[in-house]
Amino acid sequence: MNDTTLAATALALSARDETLALKDLFAYEHPADIAGAIAEIADDDPLKAWELLEALPLARQAETFGYIDHAVQADLAFAAPRAKLARIVTEMNADERADMFNEMSDEQAEALLPALAQAEREDIRRLAAYEAGTAGAIMTSDYATLSPGLTAAEAIEKLRREAPDKETIYRAYVTDAGRKLVGAVRLQDLILAPSRALVGDLMERNTRAVSAHEDQEQAARQIARYDILALPVVDEEGRIIGIVTHDDAIDVIQEEATEDFHRVGTVSPLAANVRDAGIFLLYRARIVWLVVLVFGNIFSGAGIAAFEDTIAAYVALVFFLPLLIDSGGNAGSQSATLMVRALATGDVRMGDWGRMLGREALVAAMLGLSMAAAVSFIGVVRGGPEIAIVVASAMVIIVIVGSLIGMTLPFVLTRFNLDPATASAPLVTSVADATGVIIYFAIATAFLPLPG
Repeated sequence: MNDTTLAATALALSARDETLALKDLFAYEHPADIAGAIAEIADDDPLKAWELLEALPLARQAETFGYIDHAVQADLAFAAPRAKLARIVTEMNADERADMFNEMSDEQAEALLPALAQAEREDIRRLAAYEAGTAGAIMTSDYATLSPGLTAAEAIEKLRREAPDKETIYRAYVTDAGRKLVGAVRLQDLILAPSRALVGDLMERNTRAVSAHEDQEQAARQIARYDILALPVVDEEGRIIGIVTHDDAIDVIQEEATEDFHRVGTVSPLAANVRDAGIFLLYRARIVWLVVLVFGNIFSGAGIAAFEDTIAAYVALVFFLPLLIDSGGNAGSQSATLMVRALATGDVRMGDWGRMLGREALVAAMLGLSMAAAVSFIGVVRGGPEIAIVVASAMVIIVIVGSLIGMTLPFVLTRFNLDPATASAPLVTSVADATGVIIYFAIATAFLPLPG
């Protein structure tokens, strides 16, 4: 059932004091679905949300709490009795605790920390200290380590003891006496190896790792590229300090994709989801670029004004104006979309600009010729052969120029360390429109004779 239905059912059972039925209801639901229902209830009644959460066993409470949006977690944490909150937070994964802490106000954080044991307090402070957007900010300290001198049997026994407190044991990290990362070993290899085989002989020595201060997107890309469950995070001395797991990598990829989609639409990043965002927040996220683009479109009007004599002599040209400039904008938007995504995934790099420019020019010329052929007969009908030649010629050039603008802008922005997604459809269209107006009427003025 969906979040709303599950929330309504849980509330109804709670109102009738049917505790066993409530526990049975939650027993068949995934923690993520329970979290969605709890979050809906928390919007209206945080205390009731806590009451329902307590119908779960402690370990499942912590797992469910981890699926709740961080901002809602912070509100729930502030509303909860300190002892209850401490029990759940202690059971949570280390990275989820740190994420929740980062969302809290100073008042909320001060209410939480005294309720925790010293080890949890120090762990939260350490993980929360990393700058947002870095690998350190999304890593967890719940990882398994082994020394190279252990036998396979000893390593398996150690992992068996530590498994309840680790986020994953499918890959353990091998460290020397100074905790420097020297390799990694899969649980599968330990199980299949002879019991007396040494971890140092079984481990992979060229273990991929990432610096704690490196961009979180780079960590996510490495996890996706090498198809691994987790990526170790190391400090400046090469000592392991945490791991980034594949589920956190998915969250990062989703977050970055959402941010890119917003920028493609010239919308500033939102601090909340669209459903919960306030009117002023939505207004502020959109108004800046819209005003900038309004002034950018003045150049289109100036271009039209510069060719008033040509327009007055050949009114039929106006019929084709929207068609031509929209074609240039559409072609440019397509090119920009392809390049923004290629740059984001690493398929294309700055050094590829020259080769991509030549290919795009050829493709754009083919597109322009095809589109010119499609509209030329309309030009004959509306204004005669001379108008048709002007329209067809302008179509080819406008599509080529629009495509090259769309392809080049992401590279230019990347060159200046700006997000290439800013080269969005509205921005490319505005630039291509102004350019298209000038190209169209310049060709018409050069080709068509003006009266006396």
